[in-house]
Amino acid sequence: MGDRLARIFLFRVAAPILFPLLLPPAFCQAVDPAYTLLDRAYEALRAKDYDRAIAGFKQAIALVPDRPSVRKDLAYTLLKIGENQAARDQLAEAVRLDPADAHVELEYAFLCYETKQPVIARRVFDRLRESQDPAIRQTAAQAFENIDRPLREGIVRWQQVVAQQPANFSAEEELARLAENRDNPALAAESFEKAWRLRPARRDLLLDLGRIWQHLSREEDARAVLLAASRGAEPRVAEQARALLPDRYPYVYEFEKALTFDPDNVELRKELGYLLLQMGRADDAAHQFAILDRKNELQPRTEALPGAILKITASDAKQLGERSFDKGFLQDALKYLRIAEESDPLDFEVMLKLGWTYNMLKDDSDAVRWFNLARRSPDAKIAKEAGQAFRNLQPSTELFRTTVWAAPMFSTRWHDLFAYAQAKTELRLRGWWLHPYASIRFVGDSSGAVRPAADLAPQYLSESSAILGVGVETEAWHGATGWFEAGESLRYHVQPNDLGRVVPDYRGGISYAKGVGHLLARGQHGFFAETSDDGIYVSRFDKDSLVYSQNRSGYTFPEWETGGLHAQLYWNGNVTADVKSQYWANTVETGPGLRFRFESLRPSLLFSVNVLRGAYLINTGNPRGPNFNDLRIGIWYAFTR
Repeated sequence: MGDRLARIFLFRVAAPILFPLLLPPAFCQAVDPAYTLLDRAYEALRAKDYDRAIAGFKQAIALVPDRPSVRKDLAYTLLKIGENQAARDQLAEAVRLDPADAHVELEYAFLCYETKQPVIARRVFDRLRESQDPAIRQTAAQAFENIDRPLREGIVRWQQVVAQQPANFSAEEELARLAENRDNPALAAESFEKAWRLRPARRDLLLDLGRIWQHLSREEDARAVLLAASRGAEPRVAEQARALLPDRYPYVYEFEKALTFDPDNVELRKELGYLLLQMGRADDAAHQFAILDRKNELQPRTEALPGAILKITASDAKQLGERSFDKGFLQDALKYLRIAEESDPLDFEVMLKLGWTYNMLKDDSDAVRWFNLARRSPDAKIAKEAGQAFRNLQPSTELFRTTVWAAPMFSTRWHDLFAYAQAKTELRLRGWWLHPYASIRFVGDSSGAVRPAADLAPQYLSESSAILGVGVETEAWHGATGWFEAGESLRYHVQPNDLGRVVPDYRGGISYAKGVGHLLARGQHGFFAETSDDGIYVSRFDKDSLVYSQNRSGYTFPEWETGGLHAQLYWNGNVTADVKSQYWANTVETGPGLRFRFESLRPSLLFSVNVLRGAYLINTGNPRGPNFNDLRIGIWYAFTR
């Protein structure tokens, strides 16, 4: 009766929510793709080499852009060197990725206020006034009031001034800025427009007005005033206006609308005249030049239309590109860096920055190309950084990618050494979510100690085979991957009840892996939990389907300074079940375990020791006892090319 109840629980309750594991490596872990980069970043942080730590965190973010903890660590490192604006932008991303972290959101709000973004700070404090945490709610409410009170009192005061003195420029400008900071764009736009009409020479007010109108979705009006600000204004204002305009040359009607706002803008009118000449509209062009003539401006020239974009030097473009990259404006960074590269094709620093920009824009094929160029730099630091990035990204962009893993394990339960390994080459077509592959697996043991009873299917611990197969697998989605393959199993040790030395082999399933907390990566220590689950169909196991769930939770210890030992102590909870109710495929296991690695060795080389107490859930046909003990000592190693 107990066995029957256990089977009912497994197949009707546990099996639908558990994913099986193809092989039983209790020592496997999800390899962190950014491990090496984070390892170096934390090492540099401990050495107070903040520049190198920042570079490492940025490179790690390129590989794991959705990990808020790395964003926070980068932000706090940037704060150490006084880069408050860059730190603010990273905290903004951390908040976006983990909106439930109210403490980080509160820090972000204070940093916004300190870096002259009171509008955003006020919004965040306002939202946090509804937090479930009383301390955060109280702090946010006080901060909000500290920002909002002088704004609302100032608005009332200046509204009274402009009501009495409508031509008071200073009052209108002050009222506009207070309204913008209090998140009242309609009042801000009205006051900015009045202030500019009182002093048309203040072209920076057109920039403010255009920005506010964009916020109010008055796109045509915004483009008109920004176009006016981009021509004839001081260089700083003109450059900022161009950055807010669409990345194309303006249309004639946009020039005409801009002139309705700024009719005295000589450069704007002159450029419209040249444009009309180029379009063959000589009469319209003559009208524009006649206006300029009446204003005693220069006569029209006969040369071609000036370039659509203001020419800037390579150094200016490089500086603008780096500044845009640091602030997260990747499209702007790309535009400026391309201009810098075209102006100076031998600037390897620009090539490296282009690589990171394309990488963060998820265009890894272009990123790899620029990293490949940058690693030829005579500057050792640039070459090393570019070379590492190239090696990390190249496998993901190659048409073919080969992955090799091996997992030998010794078990006292069987008094045998088992070996599991696979070499797999995938065809990775760009844009495809299915990847065909060819593989060879090895599943065997050293002494043949694990043999089935005469009338049972082969043990899952050792198939004594090399398996050649072809198959397809899906892209990973939230930690889950589907796969199926067909092939031939070549047995090196044939049992009397086997079908032969060469046996058709069909298998497939779904794999899932997830880890939370502080995983076994350098710089990490604290509690963690992991699960590795697989569901698999294997034709060789009497066309059976198995589920295997391996779960671990425990504590990751800080790295030992002597020897670079990094270890985890945890508790195992493993469940195995199958559809055909075979005794060997229905077990539960629990017990302590230890995993460790050495920082001087490759990150993917992992050692494990697990002490397990297990029980068979089905004992019909079981030649062994209902319970077992096992000491498993294993190694895991993998690499990708």
